[in-house]
Amino acid sequence: MPNQPCCPPIAEPTLSALDAERAAGVFKALGHPARVTIVNLLARATADGVCVCDLTEPTGLSQPTVSHHLRLLREAGLIEGDRRGTWVYYHLVPQALGDIRKALTA
Repeated sequence: MPNQPCCPPIAEPTLSALDAERAAGVFKALGHPARVTIVNLLARATADGVCVCDLTEPTGLSQPTVSHHLRLLREAGLIEGDRRGTWVYYHLVPQALGDIRKALTA
């Protein structure tokens, strides 16, 4: 009796090793509830962006802590900030959400 596999073979990965590494960095940045909340708030914001001062109340965090989370999201390529006077206004990088979608479905 021939040895039959229990399941059909898994398809080849559609992400390159480099793309998988980049996606892992993004997912790591999203590995904290505060950062997921910030991305959610920015996704629903206007094109003008959101001031760091407007993120403290909905996250329940101090301004320095929000700034720390924003820095990690910026380093992961998920958000960008524009300085306007003494404040920085943040917005999502449009392609970043598409890249996340691609990593999960490609």
